[in-house]
Amino acid sequence: MTTTRSVTDAGIFADGRRLMKVALRLDAVVTGANGLAYLALARPLDDLLGLSTAHSYALGAFLLVYAVAVWAISIPAQANRVAVTAVIEANLLWTVLSVVTVVAGWLSLNAVGATWAILQAGTVAGFAGLQYLALRRSR
Repeated sequence: MTTTRSVTDAGIFADGRRLMKVALRLDAVVTGANGLAYLALARPLDDLLGLSTAHSYALGAFLLVYAVAVWAISIPAQANRVAVTAVIEANLLWTVLSVVTVVAGWLSLNAVGATWAILQAGTVAGFAGLQYLALRRSR
């Protein structure tokens, strides 16, 4: 007899707690790497993205602090639902503010910078979606 299982019945998507840990840690690692890049490459990013060095430093520092907080939330075997909800909401806020920043021209980004900001917004929205899925599955 042959049995078939869907993708949601097995693997990482089956266990909401495991999925949560992966989703939060992936978010933390990508965010931390992004923050380090903004700090280490502030001057070249000024030319490439049109993002001022001061904004790059501030953004990099914020992203590093946020990454550490998200990683810390992922440490317990059962992540705190309120904290995870706050991460999801913060990610959604980041997504909206990124798009508004580009549309309103708040940071005077050039075309590459605007494209980068929209791509980041999509990535962060993806993290929020994955974290929301994990939160629902971990009930």
